[in-house]
Amino acid sequence: MTTVGSDSGKIVLITGASRGIGFEAARLFAAEGHSVILSARDRQRGLSAVDALKAEDLPGSVHFLHLDVTDAASIAGAVEEVTEKFGKLDVLVNNAAILRDHYVKASEVAPDTLDQTLATNVTAVHAMIGAFLPLLRASGQARVINLASGAGQLTWMFDKVWAPAYQISKAGVNAVTRIWATELQPDGIPVNSVCPGWCRTEMGGEEADRSPEEGTSGILWLANEAPATVTGKFFRDQEELDW
Repeated sequence: MTTVGSDSGKIVLITGASRGIGFEAARLFAAEGHSVILSARDRQRGLSAVDALKAEDLPGSVHFLHLDVTDAASIAGAVEEVTEKFGKLDVLVNNAAILRDHYVKASEVAPDTLDQTLATNVTAVHAMIGAFLPLLRASGQARVINLASGAGQLTWMFDKVWAPAYQISKAGVNAVTRIWATELQPDGIPVNSVCPGWCRTEMGGEEADRSPEEGTSGILWLANEAPATVTGKFFRDQEELDW
């Protein structure tokens, strides 16, 4: 695990953090003095992201973790690395996602596209929570934050279909959130979904109406300020959304 900076604050693992919302979240957590585990499937992009944060001389630390969230062996290896380095995990941010079906109809989405999208955007979220559960329980203050999207809101979706597989997957993320929130209530581990909004990232494009920092604010709030009793809910910024 490649490390930049000094370890302090909370231990925060962010998946898919070499770019976009994940990268911005890593920067902001490190700016607050936390120890950030920046994970990415692409090793070179991940290392480049760590170098970029190193150049900012942030008070927290940033550690690169090579992780493919769709690969069980990769997840198991990541658990071993985090266990050896930290022995616990305070915040798990399930951010990694793919968008493969931009501006198409449901009838144009191949089953393989849906399978691939669900594997990264939904199944991996479930797998990550389960695999890191012992480390989350070891924290005593753990929180799980799943990146969902307003595009996956069932109340909003009718007549607003623009990426069917992606939208189905984000509705699935919210289901994963509700189910895990139920199981982890006795542990005092809140599990919530957050929508960053339409942000100017590689996925969102330059025409988006929110900056990555604005999109990340809800993640930071759930990690640092939201009451631990708030669980099984869906937020944009600090406002609860309908499912």
